[in-house]
Amino acid sequence: MKKLTVELNEKSYPIIIKHGLLDDIKSAIEENYKGKGRFFVITNKTIYKLYEKVLANFEHIIQIEDGEECKNFITFEYIIDKLLEAKIERGDCIIAFGGGVVGDIAGFAAASVLRGIDYIQIPTTLLSQVDSSVGGKTGFNHKMGKNLIGAFKQPKLVLIDPKTLNTLDIRQIKTGLGEVLKYAFIEKTATDKDFKFFNFLKNLKNSSSEALYGNLKSHWEEIIYISVSMKASVVSKDEQEKGLRAILNFGHTFGHAVEKITNYKKFTHGEAVAAGMIMAFNVSLKRGHIDEKYYAEAVNLIKNYNLISDDMKNFNKDDIFNAMKSDKKVDHTKIKLVLPVKPFEVQLFDDTKEPLIKDSLL
Repeated sequence: MKKLTVELNEKSYPIIIKHGLLDDIKSAIEENYKGKGRFFVITNKTIYKLYEKVLANFEHIIQIEDGEECKNFITFEYIIDKLLEAKIERGDCIIAFGGGVVGDIAGFAAASVLRGIDYIQIPTTLLSQVDSSVGGKTGFNHKMGKNLIGAFKQPKLVLIDPKTLNTLDIRQIKTGLGEVLKYAFIEKTATDKDFKFFNFLKNLKNSSSEALYGNLKSHWEEIIYISVSMKASVVSKDEQEKGLRAILNFGHTFGHAVEKITNYKKFTHGEAVAAGMIMAFNVSLKRGHIDEKYYAEAVNLIKNYNLISDDMKNFNKDDIFNAMKSDKKVDHTKIKLVLPVKPFEVQLFDDTKEPLIKDSLL
């Protein structure tokens, strides 16, 4: 078992990482959460079928549809309707049980209903375990862009069971690996600890996809712990993204544009972020921030994890750029990009010109 804390004064909360944690979920919650109200579990239909025995521990369960395309106002309204119909009270607690979509929209429901109640994150996918379950970003998508509606709402507790990753197929693992690789490239900016995460992931790579994911399986707890440690470090210093926390968006401005123009259906979030990171490395190399050696090593690492496909290279450059302009991080029409400046260090820039951005697309 590994345990760490997101340090936010009165809003601090523990993160527990333990293989088999879900086998005694009630005890894990009782040991780490002091609330006395009812629990309202929000999950999706796919997760419910996989974990029906675990969820039998809870009386109130709200099931939503699966997929990024369901992270919208219609689903949010459905959740709120169900909570109010059950006469939810301020002393009650929402449990987000599932992947990133469930965590984001359930967290926003917790931030909104009755002007805010407690919630707990129990992430079941690699993407949610290494990234979205920690940090308090909640919300849903709008037709104008990803996560344009939301709020900062920190959970009271995050419970992570790496055993849930056994139910995921390789494509689902890949979407989490996009975020995992991100931490390797931002490590020195994110934390004072020396995880040497880039070398760790580089040593795990293998030309055979099946062998690679087999190697990863025996290291999930460590991979999750290192990733979450970096995110917790950043969030503790900058909860609401006034400065440092922007580095967690490395690859995301490009990546969100890719997701948007494909209606969130063609590529997973991690695949889009992986493509976005290569585009960011392209910009950085052209601007002279990094040398050819680090550029080649970084891009090769991303490609060796098999996250990039040929059909990511056929986008209309104007469509990508226009989608980037609607990103929620745009400030006074300036597109903000997190760019590598040294090995494992990044910095935020808002002065990259349109021709260079277009020239750096895949």
